[in-house]
Parts: sequence; C-alpha cells; structure tokens
Amino acid sequence: MRRLAVIANCEKPRANDVLRRVAVKARELGLRVAADKPTARLLRYGTTASETRIFDGVDGVLALGGDGTVLRVARALGGRDRPIMGVNVGGLGFLTSVAEADLERGIDCLAADRFTVSNRAVAEVTVERRGRRLWRFRALNDAVVARGRSLRVVTLDVSVGRDRGTSYVCDGLIVSTPTGSTGHSLSANGPIVSPDTSAFVISLICPHTLSSRPLVAPDRREIVVGVSSSGGLLLSIDGQVGRPLVQGDLVRVRRSAKGVKFVHLPGYSYFSVLRQKLRWSGRSD
Repeated sequence: MRRLAVIANCEKPRANDVLRRVAVKARELGLRVAADKPTARLLRYGTTASETRIFDGVDGVLALGGDGTVLRVARALGGRDRPIMGVNVGGLGFLTSVAEADLERGIDCLAADRFTVSNRAVAEVTVERRGRRLWRFRALNDAVVARGRSLRVVTLDVSVGRDRGTSYVCDGLIVSTPTGSTGHSLSANGPIVSPDTSAFVISLICPHTLSSRPLVAPDRREIVVGVSSSGGLLLSIDGQVGRPLVQGDLVRVRRSAKGVKFVHLPGYSYFSVLRQKLRWSGRSD
C-alpha cells in the first residue's frame, strides 16, 4: 500500500503526537497521504480531501482513535473496497487491532504488504413506514431498536425470514453482526461470535420474561422487527446514527453484499484480542 487515507479522532488527547508520528513515517517511506480536514490540520502532510472524496485513489485507510473511529470510517466507505487498519489511541478497542506503540511497525507493514486481511459482514438496515422505505443504513456493529426518553416498556415483533418469531416486551432489542457481538450486544448478555461466522445475533435489552434469550440466526435470512408500541422509540445504527420510530414501522436487517475489510499485522489473533480485552485468565501449570 503506497497511498493511504488517514482519518483520526482529533479530540483524543494524544492525537497531535500520533499524527506527527504518522507524518514522519509516511515521509520516510514516500507514501502518498490524503486526510480529512480535521485530521489534515494536525497531520500537516499530504493532501486534504472531503469526506466524499478522501477514499478516491487510495489503497487503504488508517483509522486512528477507538472503535467509534473505525465504525465512522466503515460507514463513510459506503461499500468501497478499501481495507481499514485501526490504531488504538486509548480506550478498549476491539476493532482497532494495532496498538499505539506499534504505529510505525504497522505503517511499515502496510508499505511492504506484510499483513493479512479479514472480511467482516455488514448489515444493511432499512426502515419502512406504511409500505414506503424511509431510510437505509450500513451497520458494521449493530442496529438497536429501543425506547427513547420514555420509561415505558416497548413491544417488538420479530420475524426471521418467513418465520414469525415472537413478540418481545422489553426495553429494546439489538440485532448485531458477529463483529458487533463484542459491542452493545455483549453488555446485554449476548454471545460472543467469531467474525467469520455467517450469522446475526438478536439480543434483548431488559426483557420482561425469563424465557427471553439471545438468538443466533443465519445471516442469509432477513430479520424483521415490527414496532407495536407507540411513543418515543429510536433506531440507533452503530451507536452513532439515530432515527425516530413510530408504531407500525418495520426495521429490516439483512446482510449487505458489500462488507468491510480489516488489516491485521503478522501474528494477529482474534482470540488473543479477546483474552486481552476481556481479561480472560486460565490455568498456569
């Protein structure tokens, strides 16, 4: 990779230092760099591009920040085939597989093509109201239907493909991709699903019956969530984009034909990341 788009969370306290290191290494390797306007002000190297043009003519994307930065970049890509290397600048960082200390090594590996690429499924989420499609989104992590400011429980009808599931009385519902299984779904006691699994996870937020359990469904089937309650419901995409829902709305979730690619450095292991981030410990014989 000789041409990179660089997008950073410039509100991070160490963003200025991290981008300085990126500029030094890119100049050393002779890489062509394009950055969005906020990043370019700190990077001071390469060219400045708008969000709609930054991915034109590049080989990959360097996302500097936390998981939120990676999610924002994945959504901005809009299905373009540009691999993302996420560098963790503070925070937990399940999606940012490169530590801040390994930044220079990561850029070296990009320039020398010493990396692996994993393909991640993306959910295509649409909202229908009275038979008319209102919105369409791409979600790398999840789509959440939940009550807004109201304290009342909500009723949501769920179908998987042509099969009707059930009606849930709960505070909300999460449909996540395998990548998103370590996000909001995990906090709602959903299972962790390996990223190469072809499935969606349906997790309930505070269900009002003990029989409600997370459901893993094949992602070749569409998940449909019908809103049976009135007042104050919200749809959230990756925790970053929100839209109000009304009674009778249908939220359709299906696997997109275009996913997202992640770049990993040599020696990367998904389960090693889980052990580190979740602080799993085993026997030490």
